[in-house]
Amino acid sequence: MQPTETPSDGNAEVRIVAASPEVARRVAEVLRHCFAATEQRSYPASADGGTRLQLTVDTTRAAEPARSWLETSGPVEEADRRT
Repeated sequence: MQPTETPSDGNAEVRIVAASPEVARRVAEVLRHCFAATEQRSYPASADGGTRLQLTVDTTRAAEPARSWLETSGPVEEADRRT
């Protein structure tokens, strides 16, 4: 896996690995329902098969239900990450 640049503030790089392209597309569609997203990029996941799909989501342009979840959730404290 190649290192990538940190996405701009409010964006997240999402990588989906699935056994089939259809499954990966279905997960990406759910994300697009909640967030504005770039066009997906699809790659072979491994020599054994599968699909790796990548896209960038913009959390500053969230749709429901993600918007209400983002508004009510706060930043994760370092102590919370370890539990």
